[in-house]
Amino acid sequence: MNTPADMHYLNLLSQSFPTVADAAKEIINLEAIMNLPKGTEHFLADIHGENEAFEHVLKNASGNIKRKVGEIFGNSIRESEKKELCTLIYYPEQKLELVKATDHDIDDWYHITIHQLVRVCRDVSSKYTRSKVRKALPEEFSYIIEELLHERPDDQDKAAYVAVIVDTIISTGRADDFICALCNVIQRLAIDQLHILGDIYDRGPGAHIIMDVMRRYNSWDIQWGNHDMLWMGACAGNDACICNVLRLSLRYANLATLEDGYGINLLPLATFALETYGNDPCTEFMPKLLKPGKLDDKTLQLTAKMHKAISVIQFKQEAALFHRHPEWKMEDRCLLESVDTLHGTCVIDGKAYAMKDCNFPTGTEGMTAEETELMQKLHHSFRVSEKLRKHIRTILSHGCMYHVCNQNLLYHASVPLNDDGTLKDVEILGNRYQGKALMSYIGQLVRSAFENDTEPEQKAYARDYFLYLWCGKDSPLFDKSKMATFERYFLTDKDTYREEKGAYFRLRDNEAVCDLILDAFGVTGQNRHIINGHVPVHASKGENPIKAGGRLMVIDGGFSEAYHSETGIAGYTLIYHSRGFQLVQHEPFTSTKDAIIRGTDIKSSTQIVEMSAHRMLVADTDKGRELREQVSDLKQLLHAYRHGIITEKRS
Repeated sequence: MNTPADMHYLNLLSQSFPTVADAAKEIINLEAIMNLPKGTEHFLADIHGENEAFEHVLKNASGNIKRKVGEIFGNSIRESEKKELCTLIYYPEQKLELVKATDHDIDDWYHITIHQLVRVCRDVSSKYTRSKVRKALPEEFSYIIEELLHERPDDQDKAAYVAVIVDTIISTGRADDFICALCNVIQRLAIDQLHILGDIYDRGPGAHIIMDVMRRYNSWDIQWGNHDMLWMGACAGNDACICNVLRLSLRYANLATLEDGYGINLLPLATFALETYGNDPCTEFMPKLLKPGKLDDKTLQLTAKMHKAISVIQFKQEAALFHRHPEWKMEDRCLLESVDTLHGTCVIDGKAYAMKDCNFPTGTEGMTAEETELMQKLHHSFRVSEKLRKHIRTILSHGCMYHVCNQNLLYHASVPLNDDGTLKDVEILGNRYQGKALMSYIGQLVRSAFENDTEPEQKAYARDYFLYLWCGKDSPLFDKSKMATFERYFLTDKDTYREEKGAYFRLRDNEAVCDLILDAFGVTGQNRHIINGHVPVHASKGENPIKAGGRLMVIDGGFSEAYHSETGIAGYTLIYHSRGFQLVQHEPFTSTKDAIIRGTDIKSSTQIVEMSAHRMLVADTDKGRELREQVSDLKQLLHAYRHGIITEKRS
């Protein structure tokens, strides 16, 4: 390092490592870290508001904790005891209450359980440095847990020491708190990094609960999905996105996230719907109930009327944006304007299609004064929701359109392609982008909708563009010929419902195409992969989630309850640990209550996707590359100290 810039950097580095001893100590530390096993990465996609199933998968690390308990205890304890121990790790507070109500020798149970939990905790922490483990420990028990993790009861010189620690925890009445702390540490250390490949929102009842969990979670990232983008657009003030969010919530009779989660006031919509569609049966707008009897008849009728009311307003709001942006080439989607109520038809591409429903008391072109007033109230309700803003800020701070991590390219849905498999040019604001540049620019555009220093014109376009990302033909989050929402609600001809998937979905099983995409994003190495979700894998029909000779892994197996009958399963998750990839296929989750009381776990089957020829170390990861660069810089600093180029700063 001879340039002024290099010397400036070394001088800055010397502030953190002021002596030869300090620099050498850090080199030793970093070299040691690089020889630890690679941390476990956990991949989930398309959670769709299923908070109970999501939290359970998070707690059991897709069966990873159950597997470790089995390996640690083998035949030394019964299967029922292993199941009880796993349930305790997943739900410590609730399980403790049940145990204390039924176990008559609780002190003996405490002794056995604490020693078992320490063994599990020792195993899951073994691949981390003491420093990293220490950071994961709760402050009040940090010292005690450290001592137990690094002292073994079979060491005769320390047996009494360990026994007294456990005895004292129990005698001071701290056993419950200590067990809860240990269980939470096990959960945290079982997963080193969590990757969410989009779609936290819509369909299920608890997206807001999932976001509360993620705000507290230690290490995670998200690749934005189309449903996340819809909520981001609603938060930014895009009225068409607000309508879509409301419509989907009403379609699945799921208002908990809106009302309980974000305090969205739906009374104005209910009042408007009753006044405007009071005599309309709204047959096509009856909500999709996953559990019969969930709503009484009166509530069903009101929900259907609200559903139709917001759908009609949605089509009008979308049409306004499509006309405002002819460059999107979506004006042919202004189908409400093509309805002939007199003849009961809708004209598409010169052909008249019969309508199922022609009752439009507010007209088919433009917003009425009443609809405009309602939209203003709904807009205000979304914009003033502080919790929604916090959750969307969290999504913005932890994610983007794509992520490259340890030779894996992560994104939610697709990379737009031409029919020949080459990257497709997509025009945005007069410029053309493809592949990585397209994804990066969209990420910047999305963020600009929330930044105060964005130029007003740019901010307005960014706000509008959320709708294109939701349903635009060349959107990487949609990538279909059209979104046939209007046709499904109103037209009798089912041929009009067909949505042609983009070239990406037709070509994604081609290894050469996947390699082209990986090259375009700068992903190198022999064992590189694309991992995404978005389109449910129909396991019941024999579809394989592993495509393109192992290059592509699609892990949307239908987490949402709405997909279970269609896919035959309840989702895939992917584990990438030091020995390779494991794909976990889940059956439907019953309930948290069942998991606690009966010890039921999600039944899962594991498929080994790819095993490494050697156990992967931190040195084999992106983190390892960073550490090697740091070691190289520190060695330069050592050279500068030893040759008098920089003087040590001894106190």
